[in-house]
Amino acid sequence: MNKKIRVCVAGATGWAASELCKGIVLTDDLELVAAVSRKNAGEDLDELLELRSGKIIPVFATIEESLNIPFDVMVEYTSPEIAKHHVVTALKKGVNVVVATSGLSDNDYEKIRSVADQQQKSVLAVGNFAISVVLLNRFAEIAAKYMTQWEIIDYAKQSKADAPSGSAMELANRLSKVGESIKEVLVENTIGIKETRGADINGMQVHSVRLPGYVISLEAIFGMENEKLTLRHDAGNSAKPYVGGALLAIRKVSSFIGLKRGLDSVMDL
Repeated sequence: MNKKIRVCVAGATGWAASELCKGIVLTDDLELVAAVSRKNAGEDLDELLELRSGKIIPVFATIEESLNIPFDVMVEYTSPEIAKHHVVTALKKGVNVVVATSGLSDNDYEKIRSVADQQQKSVLAVGNFAISVVLLNRFAEIAAKYMTQWEIIDYAKQSKADAPSGSAMELANRLSKVGESIKEVLVENTIGIKETRGADINGMQVHSVRLPGYVISLEAIFGMENEKLTLRHDAGNSAKPYVGGALLAIRKVSSFIGLKRGLDSVMDL
């Protein structure tokens, strides 16, 4: 019998992470052994989330405390303020990491890549686990090879503090490797309020909308003379669409060394 992959989820009581925890305990090859949640430290995650796993799953206040329990993979599902510290700390303790947290910058990921390489461990950074986002990213990369101008818009609920979203950051990073969107009028030559043109991220113009009524949406708009292409992902109110991709990421993160970005980097697409 193959050994189960032992998992710790940081931010385990959050909206998407709690659904993931429920998904992990239903698998035969993964084992949820610990969690990190400052506000629920000292509690039993099994009881807290009604997981019915038949065992105690301790909740710790810090990543350092959780690492006293052996585990193979940490899923980072907290906030951008603490995520980098969590990832680097886990890597230095010999733990592979799946990053689900939004808001980490390209510079953050370069630091993470360096530590992963030094420790000969792996990090799989996924801005969004939904298969529709995986496909949007891939289709957008194809479109950028043939269409010369594009912009990115991300939408989220009014309480989402980080902008742009991790999904938008990941898409901008990927498209920048294909090419730079041509700007017939440079942003600095804008007549009026330049900020209305969005933020320049790796040569991409990115806009963030934060309003009630949205969960998470991502849009890539491509334009050429007399034609345009819109690729769009819209999430519903349930976190269940993210579970399958996250489980795949946990299973695949040990299959390489270093940093990979995007779920499709470990998929056969």
